[in-house]
Amino acid sequence: MKFSVFVQRLSHPRVRRRLKIGLSVWGVMIVISLICKIAYDIGHFKAQSFISDKNISTSTGRQVLTTEYAQRVVSGALKEDPNNPKTIVTQVVDNNQKLSTIIIENNKQQRIAWIIDMRLFFMGDLFNDNGYNLTESIEHQHNINNSNR
Repeated sequence: MKFSVFVQRLSHPRVRRRLKIGLSVWGVMIVISLICKIAYDIGHFKAQSFISDKNISTSTGRQVLTTEYAQRVVSGALKEDPNNPKTIVTQVVDNNQKLSTIIIENNKQQRIAWIIDMRLFFMGDLFNDNGYNLTESIEHQHNINNSNR
């Protein structure tokens, strides 16, 4: 087919009108897809900044159990003098905000103790959902001999 025949067919009014409609629909679809893409990108970046802001706020707001803070909790629970305590926190084994494991020493005897919610002191056996004694397992891990069970 020659180029002149192709141009002659395109110059027909019915073909021109259909071509204009087709190109207009195609252009509108491109504009709509660009608007959707821009709106998605803006929403995605806002969501990412919200997530990063949330992560920053939760990481700075999380309390960390230090040996000094654990010592204050233990001294307060046992009603000992905080400046000269009889029971000394020697190590924070597991620093969890809900349930923290600590090793305390009193009269040269070490024991496992627990701090719940960063404020409640608990000394004794703690069992998990399967019935395992967590206190004994941590004593075994840290080579703490406790003969007066």
